[in-house]
Amino acid sequence: MTIPIQQPHPLGAEVEANTAPIDERELVLDGGFLIPQTNSFGHIFRAYNDAESERHQGVENFYRKNHTYQSLDFVKKLREEYAKLNKVEMSIWECCELLNEVVDESDPDLDEPQIEHLLQTAEAIRKDYPDEDWLHLTGLIHDLGKVLNLPSFGGLPQWAVVGDTFPVGCRFDESIVHHKYFKENPDYNNPSYNTKYGIYSDKCGLDNVMMSWGHDDYMYLVAKENNTTLPSAALFIIRYHSFYALHREGAYKHLMNDEDVENLKWLHIFNKYDLYSKSKIRIDVEKVKPYYLSLIEKYFPAKLKW
Repeated sequence: MTIPIQQPHPLGAEVEANTAPIDERELVLDGGFLIPQTNSFGHIFRAYNDAESERHQGVENFYRKNHTYQSLDFVKKLREEYAKLNKVEMSIWECCELLNEVVDESDPDLDEPQIEHLLQTAEAIRKDYPDEDWLHLTGLIHDLGKVLNLPSFGGLPQWAVVGDTFPVGCRFDESIVHHKYFKENPDYNNPSYNTKYGIYSDKCGLDNVMMSWGHDDYMYLVAKENNTTLPSAALFIIRYHSFYALHREGAYKHLMNDEDVENLKWLHIFNKYDLYSKSKIRIDVEKVKPYYLSLIEKYFPAKLKW
């Protein structure tokens, strides 16, 4: 399913990731949402090389482990294990509440509990796209897979749950944050995996590409296998919202098919809200809860297998 849209050129096409401040011309999102110049810590968003950032060292150590261990074999093993969806049975909102226990160590822009980020994202989208209720719900649920960090879901280490995602089974593109740490990955020097296409083919479609394991792929599996009625663009956003090498840097487009190209337009829109809605401004959970419960009922079964 593809959804045609008419939108201005997506934010990020001209902005240098990790290094450049936001261009003044880019400071207003589609419906008037004002982008802050700095994150919660007073630094440029996604400033992974900013040594003055309070979280710089921890974030870099996170990516050292992530890039070392996220091999094709590792991804296959974790995907097979979690595709069983045999950890717990619960509703979407129950999962949202569980995220109060999770803080993303890979994120240099925020240290609030994750449910705050979910609601900030969803409410910002809702304001600018009032008629796209599926996109509001996608904003709410896109990070629910971070429950993988909790003991009841296997207590995976953060490097196997969060952070930027990337394809495995082909060359690690140099645009991936902290690319230097891939040199310790067992796939880095494997001639079957270290070429442009690796185990894939031109325009094979991202559905056929193995992504590094984490909350994105897990939530995608949960939604898909529990027969959500969300459109394909929503599933695309859920699975690839952390794939910054694609939607921020334009890498790996040779693997995309026509449906991916259409869905990427929505991901470009979504990513602006996912990234720039992060702030210390709190959302009144009880006030907005009835609305999101109605969307959950519309697009999901009452209980899901996780």
